[in-house]
Amino acid sequence: MKPTRISTLVIIAVVCAVAGWLLLRAVYAKLPPLPWTGVPALLIAALAEAWMGRDIKARIAAGRGVGPRASQGARRGSGQGAGRGSGQGTGPSQGARRGPKPIDPLFVSRMVALAKASSVAAAIIAGFAAGFDFYLAGSLSASTPRQDALTAVFTFVAAILLACAALYLEYCCRVPGDPGEPQPDH
Repeated sequence: MKPTRISTLVIIAVVCAVAGWLLLRAVYAKLPPLPWTGVPALLIAALAEAWMGRDIKARIAAGRGVGPRASQGARRGSGQGAGRGSGQGTGPSQGARRGPKPIDPLFVSRMVALAKASSVAAAIIAGFAAGFDFYLAGSLSASTPRQDALTAVFTFVAAILLACAALYLEYCCRVPGDPGEPQPDH
């Protein structure tokens, strides 16, 4: 699977902005006010994807480390102190946390699919929000268009943040190359 290209997302956003502008020319007077509820939803999704990217990146890096150390995390429950009260043993095998658990490759592939879908959805939403703003730029003196334009600006910014978080999540799902492996000349 190839990484998502920013140019593809920009093209999607521009096409959606033009389509939104053309659509609004015909139906804006019949539409209800633009709801603001999409903004928090986009911001929550962006935050969740950025957090997941940070976690996946740490877990992939931990999995690429020394082999026996990664397998010790699976045996944390065995040894001295296992099965006591709260589950926190005091034996030598229950020392400091060994790092994040290894990550399942299928989970990573699902996160890549989520990141790709989120980045395209964010480009579509940002494009339509930009189309709203371009259409409403000439009528900001009226109350409802001004409110819709402000909501569209916030939606555009939230969609851009979601696209950035999705691209970051996709980047974090890459497995780094072997440091000892020779790099090809370009």
